[in-house]
Amino acid sequence: MYTNRYTHLILSMALALMAFNVQSKVTGEEIYNKTLESTQIYDDKTLQEYIRRLGEEIVAVSEMPDQKFIFTLLDSPDLNAFATRDNYIYVNRGLLNYVSNEAQLVSVIAHEVGHITREHVLGQEEKATGAKIISTIAGALSGSSEVYEASMAYANSLIKGRGRKNELEADEAGAEYMAKLGYEPAEMISMLSIMKDYESLQKKQATSRGVTRPTYHGVFSSHPRNDSRLRTVVIKANQLKSDRSRGDGAENYRKLTDGLVWGENFLAKVSPPERYSRMDVRIRIDFPKNWTHLEDKNKSTVIGSSEDESAKLTMTTFRRTIQTPEEYLYNYLNVPMLEDGEAITPSGLKGFTGILKNEKGKKIRIAVVYYKLNAFLFSGEVEDSNNFTKTDELLKESINTFRPISSAEIAGQKPKVMKYLKVESAKTYEEIASAEGLNKRDIDTLRIINGHYPTGEPKVGQWIKIFRQ
Repeated sequence: MYTNRYTHLILSMALALMAFNVQSKVTGEEIYNKTLESTQIYDDKTLQEYIRRLGEEIVAVSEMPDQKFIFTLLDSPDLNAFATRDNYIYVNRGLLNYVSNEAQLVSVIAHEVGHITREHVLGQEEKATGAKIISTIAGALSGSSEVYEASMAYANSLIKGRGRKNELEADEAGAEYMAKLGYEPAEMISMLSIMKDYESLQKKQATSRGVTRPTYHGVFSSHPRNDSRLRTVVIKANQLKSDRSRGDGAENYRKLTDGLVWGENFLAKVSPPERYSRMDVRIRIDFPKNWTHLEDKNKSTVIGSSEDESAKLTMTTFRRTIQTPEEYLYNYLNVPMLEDGEAITPSGLKGFTGILKNEKGKKIRIAVVYYKLNAFLFSGEVEDSNNFTKTDELLKESINTFRPISSAEIAGQKPKVMKYLKVESAKTYEEIASAEGLNKRDIDTLRIINGHYPTGEPKVGQWIKIFRQ
């Protein structure tokens, strides 16, 4: 459930966004810059050039051959591609993990180009923003995360779906472009099949965990699996087929995507400059924005300082005892009684904090947080006592960002990658998963990325995709 505080915050943000939407018309470049603030470009120049070249070849046979399009491969694990105003098209790295060949990739890019050439993008982004606002308000007022997720799924369907009519028009355009370039338009249907298999697996996994999960994934999301209208579009496009067939481009695609990052890519995430991490004890903390930090040679103490050095927050590492954090402060460290003392639980850890007044009456924010065998002691000071109350809010917020660094984040220092394996002898996906150290849940994923979901098995001599650390 949302608290009243968060409900108020969410509603305020929604209203502010609504006001911005009325007063400002963003450009494609502004959307591009904003997108890259949250999601980086995938660091592979060869793949970036590959996406750009395919995109430009599609544009060359479209109704807008002389216009400039910007194609970007984002380092996101999500299965999606999308288009925005001013001819910007984005492909997520995660989509490439599931694509089987070049023709399928072309079907996705051609579909997005079709949204632009059929003028679906302009005028829709304002409506999408409104849908997001409505869903945010609905979730806030209902106090239900399920209502929020359901309404966001609907909002997303407006953002990417743009209506069934628009989707079919984009399909028609994309299929025509594929045919003119020498690709089989039917690969659009095989790509749809992969997306639907992925959606089915997500539903299955969510049900097994007793949770609901929106299954919207952007590309081809509004299509049923056996879409007769899409098949009609594909058949019609075959009449425009080029005399020169390009095949499906599977071999070229395999060479270019061998080693592609699989899943979350922690290496691509840029930590904010105010974040301090200690990998030896697996902890991190975010000091207030624009603060700097410096640690001692033994890493036992780190000091964060404001820009003008008028405030600082020191974190020192000690060995903990079996006492509670409050008892540790008073009985072990002999800290005088604190004012406004209270228990805190940053990231679910045990801690205690309060205000200490020294002999001169100066206020100091004191806190201790336990993690494993260590006690992390915080001391926050403000040079001007008149500014203490305001700065103390920043100190408390900073202390509450303290958290362990997860095993997934540690493992992510060397992300999983997608590799290709030629099946030399009869093996099941269960046997392959076992040999690669994968778990049982990964077996279904192996089937999906290789087009064998839900029960298929690889054949001898076939190239299959796997993922490994």
